[in-house]
Amino acid sequence: MAVVEDHHVLPLPEFSDPVKVLIVASPYYKAISDAQLAGARSVLEQAGATFETVYVPGALEIPTAITIADRQSNFDGYVALGCVIRGETTHYDTVCNDSSRALQLLGLDGCCIGNGILTVENNRQAVVRADPDGQNKGGGAAAAALHLISLSRKWGQRRKDVGFQSDPILVAGDNKGPTSA
Repeated sequence: MAVVEDHHVLPLPEFSDPVKVLIVASPYYKAISDAQLAGARSVLEQAGATFETVYVPGALEIPTAITIADRQSNFDGYVALGCVIRGETTHYDTVCNDSSRALQLLGLDGCCIGNGILTVENNRQAVVRADPDGQNKGGGAAAAALHLISLSRKWGQRRKDVGFQSDPILVAGDNKGPTSA
């Protein structure tokens, strides 16, 4: 049985400009996924956000879908929803670790992601965590994404040009390198 502790939950942020969120869900365990989606959609609606939902086969595909959307669309944030239940092999560890690590790397790169991928020992634990009237981890993931979007807007627009930049003199065709004044 899952232990329910009293946790502080931040109030949802308020937005003056529209918020557009992509929910990326894996319906591998459909009943769990449906509960997570209900919780996430409810929280996004409470915040006045618009959202789209796309489905991928499993938890490992969620970070890839978010990467594609981030490069090719205009979403403010993302909600990752899935469930990994321990089995008899080490595949569980691989899926849990790799999906979580990939989402974390995307977040460190500036994506506003709420991670709602459940990693549990059995179906009963998943049901408790996914229940919108219970632990509501789907709603929690949506709230996390909204809080990150709020911070992103507070501190300015996300820059996609982070990294090495070409020297404008070399780009212009002067192969002699930078000149001193």
